[in-house]
Amino acid sequence: MALAAANIGMMDGAYFVGRNEILTWINTTLQLNIAKVEEACSGAVQCQMMDMVHPGVVPMHKVNFDAKSEYEMIQNYKVLQDVFNKLKIAKHIEVNKLVKGRPLDNLEFLQWLKRYCDSINGGIANENYNPVERRSKGGKERGSKGSNKATKTLQANSGGRVSTDHDYYGPKMTKVDNSEQEQQIQELSDKLGELELTLDNMEKERDFYFSKLRDIEILCQRHELEHLPITKAIEKILYAADATESALPEAQGILDTSPDLIPDESA
Repeated sequence: MALAAANIGMMDGAYFVGRNEILTWINTTLQLNIAKVEEACSGAVQCQMMDMVHPGVVPMHKVNFDAKSEYEMIQNYKVLQDVFNKLKIAKHIEVNKLVKGRPLDNLEFLQWLKRYCDSINGGIANENYNPVERRSKGGKERGSKGSNKATKTLQANSGGRVSTDHDYYGPKMTKVDNSEQEQQIQELSDKLGELELTLDNMEKERDFYFSKLRDIEILCQRHELEHLPITKAIEKILYAADATESALPEAQGILDTSPDLIPDESA
């Protein structure tokens, strides 16, 4: 079990699973109805996923599905960390980031969790596993509260005042316009989240390939290799300053003119 977790590296395909697939997995598996990955920031979802793949390990009576404050969320993550410790799962939980409800942080952790659950019995729960019944042992069941989160946020931005039909002094078209505006805000928010995810993945890929180039550079600097023609050819490519032209022809020229690399025809 610890090995399965350790093998999930940052360039694993798990971290390229989209948020829609993650949400579908959570809602289908646990019979929930969350609309955004950040709605799982309380840690309760993660606890129940571990309860699904490791029956009897998670003390569900300690899991609070109605956690609202950071303190309550942290208690859920303490339960999750205890479970990880019992199962010898070497995964660091960045609790301080997760409880802030940042989409990217929560998505990344849920991507890891899905990959881990899939590695245990194919991620398939026992046919007798009842997520609603198990959830009732941990606290109040989470229903449609998550789907109302965006609406509550919009109300908060307008001063916390909830409008009713009596609040409209103009025609009812005003109400329709507000609804369309809210929809546009939601669409823009979703697009921004997708762009942030794309940027995050690009930065991970950049760091991955940069680390490889750095390893090659360190190898070329070894005393017994630094004077070899092949080393000089590699460095010519590594240190090329002009991004518009390839340094490959010059590197090949170094190899072609090196007597050490010319095959001995008499051999």
